[in-house]
Amino acid sequence: MKLADQHPLSRAEFHERLKRIGAERYHDRHPFHKRLHGGECTPDEVRAWVINRWQYQSRIPMKDAAFLSRVEDPHLRRIWRSRIEDHDGGVDEGGGIRRWLALAQAVGLDPDYVASGAGVMPATRFAVDAYVRFVRDMPLLDAVAASLTEMFAPKIHAERIEGLLKHYDFADEASLAYFRKRLSEAPKDVEFGLNYVLDHADTLEKQDAAAAALTFKTDVLWAQLDALWHGYVEGHTPNGAWRPGQGLMARRPEPAAAAT
Repeated sequence: MKLADQHPLSRAEFHERLKRIGAERYHDRHPFHKRLHGGECTPDEVRAWVINRWQYQSRIPMKDAAFLSRVEDPHLRRIWRSRIEDHDGGVDEGGGIRRWLALAQAVGLDPDYVASGAGVMPATRFAVDAYVRFVRDMPLLDAVAASLTEMFAPKIHAERIEGLLKHYDFADEASLAYFRKRLSEAPKDVEFGLNYVLDHADTLEKQDAAAAALTFKTDVLWAQLDALWHGYVEGHTPNGAWRPGQGLMARRPEPAAAAT
């Protein structure tokens, strides 16, 4: 039977198909996250994660801007641009990017060093750049579908907050503000994105493409953790990537003793 002759899944069936992708492939299943949330990461492994995850965080508003540059529907633009505002924030209060740099400082890293991207692993950079290109170049439906990993994010954020607070001295409400904020930001993005995909994937071919886009995004996230594991847990850090001791906050000099 030709694909064109096959009926698309019902809305509920397609929703279940998307959820299965997350259950099977989302990066909460990766051993690095289990190590991190279980308190087994060394301080330098945590720093390596913060540095490399910065590459992804910093590119989120850029990929959303690339998406918006192709959208002709003002309604869709109005809704989607809130994603950029969530991450960039205002000049004074900042947004997700500034909150991530606060986490960097809490683990002992110089925020300016992290923001420079100088220590990012090549594999991380390639994976994130591939995601930005995907959103920039693929059909809008595919680009929106790729964002639906957010359906699975609240669970991992909640686990991360609990695990980091339990096991690491740097963890407090200020340093974990990024994850706490995403617990309220992500659901609104998911509601719109999921309904958009369910509404517009009205043929089996489009449903297959949307499912493939979501699978691709899970691969992007998984590949970043594979690189971290290979580079910092197994010790095969590539040339040009961050090395322990680099990019740390300068220690303040001890105050001089009072004159007698």
